[in-house]
Amino acid sequence: MVNAAVVEGVLERITYANEESGYTVARVDTGRGAGDLLTVVGALLGAQPGESLRMEGRWGSHPQYGKQFTVENYTTVLPATIQGIRRYLGSGLIKGIGPRIADRIVEHFGTDTLDVIEERPERLIEVPGLGPKRTKLIGAAWEEQKAIKEVMVFLQGVGVSTSIAVRIYKKYGDASISVVRNQPYRLAADVWGIGFLTADRIAQAVGIPHDSPDRVKAGLQYALSQSTDQGHCFLPEERLIADAVKLLQVDTGLVIDCLGELAADPEGVVREQVPGDADGERVTAVYLVPFHRAEISLAGRLTRLLRTDEDRMPAFRDVAWDKALAWLAKRTGAELAPEQQAAVRLALTRKVAVLTGGPGCGKSFTVRSVVELARAKKAKVVLAAPTGRAAKRLAELTGADASTVHRLLELKPGGDAAYDADRPLDADLVVVDEASMLDLLLANKLVKAVPPGAHLLLVGDVDQLPSVGAGEVLRDLLAESGPVPAVRLTRIFRQAQQSGVVTNAHRINSGVPPLTTGLPDFFLFAEEDTEETGRLTVDVVAHRIPAKFGLDPRRDVQVLAPMHRGPAGAGALNALLQQAVTPARPDLPERRFGGRVFRVGDKVTQIRNNYEKGRNGVFNGTVGVVTALSVDDQRLTVLTDEDEEVPYDFDELDELSHAYAVTIHRSQGSEYPAVVIPVTTSAWMMLQRNLLYTAVTRAKRLVVLVGSRRALGQAVRTVSAGRRCTALDHRLGGAM
Repeated sequence: MVNAAVVEGVLERITYANEESGYTVARVDTGRGAGDLLTVVGALLGAQPGESLRMEGRWGSHPQYGKQFTVENYTTVLPATIQGIRRYLGSGLIKGIGPRIADRIVEHFGTDTLDVIEERPERLIEVPGLGPKRTKLIGAAWEEQKAIKEVMVFLQGVGVSTSIAVRIYKKYGDASISVVRNQPYRLAADVWGIGFLTADRIAQAVGIPHDSPDRVKAGLQYALSQSTDQGHCFLPEERLIADAVKLLQVDTGLVIDCLGELAADPEGVVREQVPGDADGERVTAVYLVPFHRAEISLAGRLTRLLRTDEDRMPAFRDVAWDKALAWLAKRTGAELAPEQQAAVRLALTRKVAVLTGGPGCGKSFTVRSVVELARAKKAKVVLAAPTGRAAKRLAELTGADASTVHRLLELKPGGDAAYDADRPLDADLVVVDEASMLDLLLANKLVKAVPPGAHLLLVGDVDQLPSVGAGEVLRDLLAESGPVPAVRLTRIFRQAQQSGVVTNAHRINSGVPPLTTGLPDFFLFAEEDTEETGRLTVDVVAHRIPAKFGLDPRRDVQVLAPMHRGPAGAGALNALLQQAVTPARPDLPERRFGGRVFRVGDKVTQIRNNYEKGRNGVFNGTVGVVTALSVDDQRLTVLTDEDEEVPYDFDELDELSHAYAVTIHRSQGSEYPAVVIPVTTSAWMMLQRNLLYTAVTRAKRLVVLVGSRRALGQAVRTVSAGRRCTALDHRLGGAM
């Protein structure tokens, strides 16, 4: 190393951190006095303010910022001075100790503080204000921290961050180092946040051969798992083999042999012939086992629901529909259009039905009508939607309780549901709104819990983006050859025609550019430069919309970006919007985690399914606001959009992302008073008609587009390429 050097100091603050690359800019107190802090840059992801670091690297100079130290590697060391100990303990590294308690402990024990915590933690009770409960907690947290540090030291050589090390330790405990050294590919399956690529890097570092069958099998399962993240339930065998060869850089023959071994393993993969795109041509589909089981199960259960002779709403078999609809019109104050009447009759006489249509076509009023009539005949009606916001909207619409599908089924740790085929829901009619969001696994769990003879009505807009998870359930159910009856509402009601949001949504869906002038609720701020688009988006959200429409930028306005990356992507916009809407304040506690800072008042979203949080789990896409943050307890609290307070320990913060801006995919099922959509040429590959249509239909009152006219034109013209790889429609149609 040129100019190799070692620097020791206390990490005072992190000024920038990139989670993806690990690149960090920080200020370090090297003990030179006079308040001088040294700027250090490099691989410091995982280090926390207050830690004493021993950094290896080289000296250099930045033209703007002057002398700085580039870190190649670092280790944490225990501080020796009273000031260092106070800073270390007060940083929140040890649960139960915040700045005030750190001051008290150091005041009492001085330079012996760390020895006391290490060897005689029971003596902490001597400190004023520390009771036995907190003393015990601090001792346990110190021991856990030590064990995690050992794992960290081992993992530092392969670039694993602190949060991942904590998770590895929580999963395997004292066996952590043994598992990492001997079975690194287990990490990809067992530990959230570690994918195949990280596990592969660790495996190489511990000496596992490049052509090891374990590596190839793990790579094949990773390629399939990646494809489910892109919405596919299976991959054609030839495509999977090609993907794996490219990923693993090994011989095709070895991949084929390992795929054969996986197919022979009951818990490996499933190979099955399914109909292909071309008429009569079949392809060999390769599924991960859970997706194959779910697809077969869902098709079978829907077919049984449709064909059963049992009927839990027999009153509608021979109802006088003219009288029933006249009674309904008197009750609701409005008459149903003919296609709405057809949908109501279908839902109440057929065991499974689908209702689809765009905004302003009366889906909501039709659903309310179905529920009113079912209730009039004393039917037990259960209402659900995939997201908390959609469930709230459904409850407001019908005047009845509605819940998320997850809560309805009472999903438990591990993903099993309390309600299933053996313990079905107590329901005569189950209505699920925003059904375009139902992925294969969740739809299967839901349909399992519908009792024989009950009616299931799925409501959604099939022209929106398909579910985030694998499958295209709503689209597959609407296949012309399938057995599931459906009504598509197409007539836009007069009141809705006055809305620029509704009018433009239908224009976009038809491939016609939206009107962007002369409307009171739909605007375009034209800007060709991508970075300027990002800045303008923030100005629109934080200043222009609140000034003109009186809307709250945090509660009422949502930025929906086509992609996460880039200057006008959700990631960059979140940082800018947080700065504008929830800026740092001296009296406001905050916690830095990786490249993000969390503060009270932050709008956040959960980014993984976690069945062990909250009453019945917290799920990918759940949105909330940070209502409390305690450095002493190393915990923050989020009030979710389902009105549940959920605590997060600081080492769980990579489950949360800021939600001032979210990708359009993540916004499905939600509605907002105002939506701001940055549209730039840098997102060219993502600009598709159903993406823009989904974003516009999320708005109740106002849409503001910010960006390039050329990019907008591209989005309107481009029809989404290709269907997802699913076989549900064929299974339902009896073609398999």
